[in-house]
Amino acid sequence: MNKLKFFAILLSITTLSACSSQKKIEPEQKNQANAAPTETKKEETKNNKMTQIKIETSMGNITIALYNETPQHRDNFIKLVKESYYDGVLFHRIIKGFMIQTGDPDSKTAKPGQRLGMGGPDYRIPAEFVPTLYHKRGAVAAARDNNPAKASSGSQFYIVDGAVYDNAKLDMYEQRMGKKFNAEQRHIYSTIGGAPFLDGDYTVFGEVVSGMEVVDKIASQPKDGADRPTTDIKIIRATIVE
Repeated sequence: MNKLKFFAILLSITTLSACSSQKKIEPEQKNQANAAPTETKKEETKNNKMTQIKIETSMGNITIALYNETPQHRDNFIKLVKESYYDGVLFHRIIKGFMIQTGDPDSKTAKPGQRLGMGGPDYRIPAEFVPTLYHKRGAVAAARDNNPAKASSGSQFYIVDGAVYDNAKLDMYEQRMGKKFNAEQRHIYSTIGGAPFLDGDYTVFGEVVSGMEVVDKIASQPKDGADRPTTDIKIIRATIVE
């Protein structure tokens, strides 16, 4: 990857929330093969009493688990789900090999071709960066603008579709971005995949426990120049798994 392309990844950002000038993360798609689904043990999730959310979409169901290590993001997401906030919201930004993004309430009534990504509640969530929570394939993280505190959007989030990176590219990221990946991260990013260049910049607050095939399917759909799917893909409903 040359220097110009590297910085294009960092600077590829578009508006996410009009009321707070938020912007969503949109690094360029990587030219890597899709990795295997995230290896999450459902029994561990159950034992840790992580809240699970079932997201029913027009292309299938995705179940995510919310991390207890990020309580403000967890509690906000649960609150919005209980309010049916996400019901009818579109996946307004998709990039195969990177991520799928949703959570803009304005998308519920969007016209074909309308640019999206500026809607949301009139608040941000303080960043909750946890070193052990990173952008592996299947990670759920909060979109945000470029505010100095790196506070998150109140509602918009993305699911990492991800790509696989070899050690040479991980070394490059460490050198150019001042990051240091531990042995576990290197193993995950070089086998399962993810989006390592986002670590420490966007709060990871959950992960997919089932339905990564649906994430892959959504990420692979035809889209326009703004990365919006040409055929609407919506969240039918989001509910807490009892």
